[in-house]
Amino acid sequence: MISRETIDKIYSAAKIEEVVGDYVTLRKRGANLIGLCPFHNEKTGSFTVSPSKGIYKCFGCGASGHAVGFIMEIEQCSYVEALKQLGKKYHIEVEERELTQEEQQRQDDRESMFVVNDFANKWFQEQLWETPEGQAIGLKYFRERGLRDDIIRKYQLGYSPEKGSPLAAVLKKKGFKEKFIVNDVDTKIGVGVVGKSEDGRLYDRFRDRVMFPIFTVSGKPVAFAGRILKKKDNVGKYVNSPDSLIYSKTNELYGLFQAKQAIARADKCYLVEGQMDVISMHQSGIENVVASGGTALTKPQIWLIKRFTSNITVLYDGDAAGIHAALRGIDMFLEAGFNVKVVLLPDGEDPDSYAQNHDSTEFIRYIEEHQTDFIRFKSALLSKEAGDDPYKRAELIKDITASIAIIPDMITRQVYVKDTAERLHMSEKVLSAEVVNLRKKHAAEVHKEEEKKAEEIKQTQRDKADEQHLKTPLTTVSEKPRSGLDANFYNLMQLVVRYGEQPIDVNGQRYSIGEVIVYTLESDETKAPKPVYQAIMDEFKRHCKDEGFKAESFFKFHPDPQISAMAIDMIADKYQFTKPENDVQLGELVSRLLYEIKLTVINMQIEQLDAELKEAQVAGNLEKQMQLLSHQPNLLQARNDICKVLGNRVINI
Repeated sequence: MISRETIDKIYSAAKIEEVVGDYVTLRKRGANLIGLCPFHNEKTGSFTVSPSKGIYKCFGCGASGHAVGFIMEIEQCSYVEALKQLGKKYHIEVEERELTQEEQQRQDDRESMFVVNDFANKWFQEQLWETPEGQAIGLKYFRERGLRDDIIRKYQLGYSPEKGSPLAAVLKKKGFKEKFIVNDVDTKIGVGVVGKSEDGRLYDRFRDRVMFPIFTVSGKPVAFAGRILKKKDNVGKYVNSPDSLIYSKTNELYGLFQAKQAIARADKCYLVEGQMDVISMHQSGIENVVASGGTALTKPQIWLIKRFTSNITVLYDGDAAGIHAALRGIDMFLEAGFNVKVVLLPDGEDPDSYAQNHDSTEFIRYIEEHQTDFIRFKSALLSKEAGDDPYKRAELIKDITASIAIIPDMITRQVYVKDTAERLHMSEKVLSAEVVNLRKKHAAEVHKEEEKKAEEIKQTQRDKADEQHLKTPLTTVSEKPRSGLDANFYNLMQLVVRYGEQPIDVNGQRYSIGEVIVYTLESDETKAPKPVYQAIMDEFKRHCKDEGFKAESFFKFHPDPQISAMAIDMIADKYQFTKPENDVQLGELVSRLLYEIKLTVINMQIEQLDAELKEAQVAGNLEKQMQLLSHQPNLLQARNDICKVLGNRVINI
C-alpha cells in the first residue's frame, strides 16, 4: 500500500491544469481554463479546469473530479496506479515492491495486461539492440530505411526473433499468466503477444518481424504492429495486436504520444497513413504528425486529435487509392469542426520517402504550396471524374453539398456555398436551400444519437459509482436536485462542503457552520433525502475536530467515491452560492437555508395531512377527520411563523 504521507504529497504537488493539460488543450478563460471534454464528443468546449479549486468539471456530460480521478478515468486505471503515475510525473518516490501471487491475483485484468505489454516492449527492444540477430536484421533494416539511432530509441522500435517462441517462453518463465499473454476473442482478455494453436502450443505472434509499439496518449504501450521483412506466401506484411480490454485499433493513433506537445505548439496536426511515415517526418524535423495505422479513420481518432488542435492537414500518396482515401475521412473532420487541408505528394512518393529526401523546411514549403482546401480539392477531383455527364455532375453537387452541410460554423458554410456555386456554375440560392434541408435532417439524426449517448454516459457513471474505490474513477454525472427537500439539502450540504469549518456566532457562542447545520437537522429529525447527504453529515461529525480539518479538501479527496464526486460537483457548481463578505452574512445565509428546509418539511406535512383528510372524507370516517383537523392549525401557524421570518407571504389560517 502507499503511505498516507506519500498520497498527501502527491495530492499537494499535482496541479490539475498540468495533469489535464497532458491530455487536453486548454485555453484561459478568466480564472479558469477551458477545453474540449475528453469523456464525450463535443464541438464547443464545456470542459472547465479550476486551478484554484484543483478540480475539473464538464458542464456538458457532467464529468468532474480532481487530478487523481482524472487519471483514473482517462487511463481507465485503479486509484493506486493513478497515484503512481502522478508520483512519477512529479518526481515523488512511491514505494513499490514485487507483487505476491495473491496480490497479482487481485489486480484487475487491465492492469495485468499493461504489465505484459510493458515487459514485451522492453524485450523487443533488447532483441533489437543486444542480440546478434536483432542487430543484423532488425537494426540493419531500420538504418537502411534512413532512421537514426536516437529516433529508433525514441519510438522504442524493436525486433521479434525468427525461430522458436522465445517471448512465450520467457513470459511463462517470469510467471505471467497465460490468460493475459494470449488473447481471448470473446472476453477480450489478454494482449495477444503470444498465440495458442489448436493443440495447445504457445507461439510468438510477431515472429520474424520488426516491432512498432503503439502508445496511449500518456505513454503506456497498449499494442504492437509487427512488419515482416521477408516476403512469404500467404503471410501479411503487418501483424497487429488483437482488440482487447485495453486496445482498440479504432481508438488509437500512432505517434500521438510523441507528437502531442508539438501539435499543441503548432496548433496543427499532419495526418499520414503508416508508422514509417510518422517516424521519417519526425526525424526530418516535422514532429506534429500522427498516423491512422493503415485503417479507415474513425471518430474516436478524430476526437483524439481535437484535444490538441482543430487544424488538420491530411497527407496522402499521389496515386488513385491515396486520393480516394483522403476523401473518406474528410466529412468526419468537418463535422468535428476542423479546418481541413489535403496535400497529395508527387507520384511515386509517400511521406516516408519524401521526408528521407527533403529536410523539414523543404517539406513544409511543399505542403504550404500544394495544400488544398477540401471543398476545392473534392470539387476538382469529382468534376474531373464526372466530365460532361449530367447525372454524374448532379451526384457530384449532392456529394459536395452534403460535405458543406455538416460544417458546424454558419459563416464558414456560407463562404463554401458561395465559392462552390461559382466553381460549379450553380445557383447559390439553390445550394443554400439544399444545405439547409440537409442540416435539418442531420440535426434530427444527431439529436437522437446524442440522447442515446448521454443516457449511456449517465448509466456508465451510475454503474461506476457502485464499484469499489480502487476501481472507481472519481467522476460523476451531475444529478441536479429536482426541487423541494432535495434542493434544500443540496444547498445546505454545499455550505458544509465549502465552508464547513468556518465559525459563526449563534446566540453569543462560536460554532462552525457544519456543526450548526448538521446538529440543527438532527435535532429537528429532518431525514436526508439521499444517502450521500447523510454520509457527508456523518463524516463531518466524525472528523470536524481533527487537527487542520478543512472541509473542502477533506470531502474533495474523500476515499468514498460517491462523497468525493458529490463534493466536487458542489464545488464546481456554476450556480453555487457566492461567499458572503463576513461572518454575519454567512450566519444569516445558514439561518435562512435552515428555515427554508423547515418550511419545506412543514409544507410536505400539510400536503400529507390534506391527502389523508380527503381519504377520510371519501371513506366517511368522521373520527379520523376530526383527528386530522386538530393538527392542521399548528402546522399552518408554524408555516406562517417561518414565512414571516423569511419575509414570505403569510397564509391566513
